[in-house]
Amino acid sequence: MTDTDRLSGRDVDGEGLADWRPMFDELHARFRTADFVSALDLVNRIGAAAEDANHHPDLGLHWGRVDVRLSSHDVGGLTQRDVRLARAISAIAAELGATAVTDALTTLELALDTPDVEAIRPFWAAVLGYDPGPRPDEITDPAGTRPTIWFQQSAGGDAPQRWHLDVRVPPEVVDARIRAALDAGGTLVDDSAAPAFVVLADAQGNKACVTTWQGRD
Repeated sequence: MTDTDRLSGRDVDGEGLADWRPMFDELHARFRTADFVSALDLVNRIGAAAEDANHHPDLGLHWGRVDVRLSSHDVGGLTQRDVRLARAISAIAAELGATAVTDALTTLELALDTPDVEAIRPFWAAVLGYDPGPRPDEITDPAGTRPTIWFQQSAGGDAPQRWHLDVRVPPEVVDARIRAALDAGGTLVDDSAAPAFVVLADAQGNKACVTTWQGRD
């Protein structure tokens, strides 16, 4: 496998990256640190490793926390470049005493049901200042800070709910997340596509999907 071959979620899962989880087209990790100074130290060390690798992650610096997102943008997904840098970052974090936290990793996408993607996709890209995504049914934030929007093909007509949320979580927390939603008054609408996604609804019928990378290869 070369550095330009795109990896599936199953490929990444097989790499044994205990600190990381594949989330859509990215690898995500969260590291807890003692305070802001130690978080900044971790960011600086990650920056040096990224320069050495000539492969650069997106970083979120917070008090006592560093969020890291890896992706090979030239292929629109994950490659061995991301795997190697993930291993290096995990080693740096361990050396500095930072602790990886995976159960809180969540990524949000917005989905819009439509019978004609191209009739509305340019409008939403323009009004939000988004770029065309790597797939023809997506638009993405060029800064990478706002949710990806994807357009779900529908049968036509005005559905009671046109927008819905897709919440991506690691596979090991999906059951707990669904159970929490059901305990909070939600209902199970459809689990026929599990573990790829499970459709839930709130007490008023508004739907959301809880999704994982599994079941998509």
